[in-house]
Amino acid sequence: MQDKCETLRRILEGGIIAIIRAPDVERGYNLAEAARKGGITAIEITMTVPGALEVIRELASRYQSGEIIVGAGTVLDPETARLAILSGAEYVVSPYFDLETVRMCHRYRKVSIPGVMSVKEVVEALESGADAIKIFPASLFGPSIIKAIREPLPQAMLIPTGGVNLDNVAEWFEAGAVAVAVGGDLTKEALAKGDYGILEQKARDYIVRIREVRQRLKGGK
Repeated sequence: MQDKCETLRRILEGGIIAIIRAPDVERGYNLAEAARKGGITAIEITMTVPGALEVIRELASRYQSGEIIVGAGTVLDPETARLAILSGAEYVVSPYFDLETVRMCHRYRKVSIPGVMSVKEVVEALESGADAIKIFPASLFGPSIIKAIREPLPQAMLIPTGGVNLDNVAEWFEAGAVAVAVGGDLTKEALAKGDYGILEQKARDYIVRIREVRQRLKGGK
């Protein structure tokens, strides 16, 4: 268990959350482990994974020293958020904004990242005290949605989810994203071929690409 502020700091520092969806516990764990080996420190286990709480519990137990930050995704209600937190999740991600789920995270001092699609929902999430905001599904809008929202709401920490890939990841950061969440582009091929080395290498590629764009932006080039 680590402090909430440290959890958020590490998510933002890494710049990428690996979304793990798998048909069973074993493959869910293998995907998470491959992402970790590739250098991604924030691993999101979605509640659509059969035995998701078991995977979260196993990862949280195995990496107690903090090599990775385990989170729960596709959390639809406060009851599920509580179960995930008690299983070891340090952050909770939802596909939509639910005030009671955010409050549950606050109760246990865990990072809350609700999903939104509109400026109105961004404001509501900010007012609720959400720690960061997931733009979902980002594929409907492209990187321009980040810039558009941040023009009136520069204080919003936005994490696009859906439609992020190696070819466009730099554009999301250039538009103002504080991090990205990536699922299928990381895991689909590895799952289909049963080759987790594919995911491991792709994770490394993302880390390099994100570091490069951040250095460029920091330098003002």
